[in-house]
Amino acid sequence: MSPTARALLALELIQGTPGITGERLAAHLGVSDRAARRYVGILREAGIPVESESGPYGGYRIGRGARVPPLMFSTSEALGLVMALLQGWHGSVDADHPAATALGKIVRVLPATAAAPAEAMRRVRAQNPSDAAASPDPELTAALAQACESSRQVRIRYRTSSDRGREMVVDPWAVVVRHGRWYLLCWSHSAGARRVLRLDRVTQADPTGESFDPPAGLDAVRDVEEHLADGWMFEIEVRIDAPVEVAAQWAHRTLGRLQPIDEQSCVLRGSADDPRWYAVQLAGMRAPFTVVRPEEVRAEVRALAGRLAQAADGSTARR
Repeated sequence: MSPTARALLALELIQGTPGITGERLAAHLGVSDRAARRYVGILREAGIPVESESGPYGGYRIGRGARVPPLMFSTSEALGLVMALLQGWHGSVDADHPAATALGKIVRVLPATAAAPAEAMRRVRAQNPSDAAASPDPELTAALAQACESSRQVRIRYRTSSDRGREMVVDPWAVVVRHGRWYLLCWSHSAGARRVLRLDRVTQADPTGESFDPPAGLDAVRDVEEHLADGWMFEIEVRIDAPVEVAAQWAHRTLGRLQPIDEQSCVLRGSADDPRWYAVQLAGMRAPFTVVRPEEVRAEVRALAGRLAQAADGSTARR
């Protein structure tokens, strides 16, 4: 590291950790205590009022009147900031909204090393977030977002609940934030199929040097939602007495796929691990419907109907 870079790092450390001791400053800079004091002297010669206090509670801090840049972000800090905003953002990053314009300004003033991955992250598709999700590694997420934009194949290590991790070669199509959780929509060459992977379970991502052509007309959010309705314990089929376009107002894609039967009816096919949760979602359906299978969901719909009937006629309160 050059002397200039160390002096700037010293400034960042003193700004970010007021009261930092000379010993800690030297350790972060990777130099001796004497050399750390020399870098503090360089900052003072440049007109930056670095104050110092001796004693057990002493250390370095920036004094009043300092004319220094108000914000200094590392790459990890910048990516973390962008991810935090996307976690709570529902609209387009190009919208004329204070949150979107503020994010754009932050990206424009970042140094080049942080700006490119932050811009890729800024364009991640975010829909209907919540606070319940695990947070993925910012730099890994940014690297995958950039691979999506540049259509570059990557080799990843993916951890599941049942193993320590397995290696996969994937074509990354899109990074999507859905209900607060971060997903990678991709084509897995290892499985020979489309996959939706949780980014908080990706522990490594390296480019293979190969490129790919993303599928035409890709709707990343729709594809992720449809995938989230597949592969659970209970296979579910519900007949709805309404056309597909009408039923779609109440049967969200996370419940499954709607397919027409005729002009006046359709069928919803999906899956779930929790029949009670699925029954509650069906309760919002404003069209007549019949649960064809499984019995577990039929039982939960009957139980829910009973509870609602009791609540309506006051029988619960009279007990």
